[in-house]
Amino acid sequence: MGEIKVGVVLPSLEVQARDGIDLRVAARHAEAAGMDSVWLGDHLMTGRPSLDIVAALATAAAVTDRISIGAGVFVPAIRPLAWAAKQVASLQHLSGGRLILGVGSGGDAGQWAAAEVDYAERGPRTDRALDLLPALLAGERVRIGAHNVELSPAVTRPPIWVGNASPIAIRRAARAGDGWFPSLIPPAQVAAGAARLAELADSPRDIAVGTTGALGDGVHGRDRIAAAIANAYGIEAAGLPIVGSPDEAAHRLNEFRAAGATHVVMGFADGRWRDQCDLLAQSRHLL
Repeated sequence: MGEIKVGVVLPSLEVQARDGIDLRVAARHAEAAGMDSVWLGDHLMTGRPSLDIVAALATAAAVTDRISIGAGVFVPAIRPLAWAAKQVASLQHLSGGRLILGVGSGGDAGQWAAAEVDYAERGPRTDRALDLLPALLAGERVRIGAHNVELSPAVTRPPIWVGNASPIAIRRAARAGDGWFPSLIPPAQVAAGAARLAELADSPRDIAVGTTGALGDGVHGRDRIAAAIANAYGIEAAGLPIVGSPDEAAHRLNEFRAAGATHVVMGFADGRWRDQCDLLAQSRHLL
């Protein structure tokens, strides 16, 4: 088994208000605790307050020095492609090359309608983005529609991890990504996906797994968190949440490592964010 890195999802606006913590403090706290990466998702509207991913990750980058800045996941297809590339390049530049770019095609149809983009086109638009982003980020001249586009400043390509556990996502990761980034799947499914990825890819790929849970005492247990996941996503989630002591969490993280994961990204389903981050950091140091 190789090394596994551990990242943490930064607190939502609701958690920030509840815990009296802002994004800058949280990012610095994660870095000081020894986490490998901090992450945010990309949402136009979900019915709950959320920040623009680019502005939020730029803020996290500005107050940290070492930790990777992760988009989990960025949705280029919901934007004009040149604009998406400009946003990614800006984040890579501002972070000093610390960006990890998760790429997906998600979000409900309402978000795509609000962005005035055809929901049915999200797949082809995502494939096009994966194909053209590397050249756009490198400052090369790229034909988009009837125009030649050449963006500046050019940046080093960040690692591009293709989100979702679907067969399509695995094929995209093999064809045009540097990694595969499924969420809320058990280690056995990670191992099966890793085997399929190895069959399709011409070189090794990173495998990052998004997960959730709550560590320590006085927080929601596995059954309650699993029920919330099942209700939100319509999936069987009985064994998915990571709960218990740092030792128990480290054991679960090692199960993902044994399945082929190189990175685990955890969001917290309960508990005060600082405390949860510190407990997860203890688990990370036990690996």
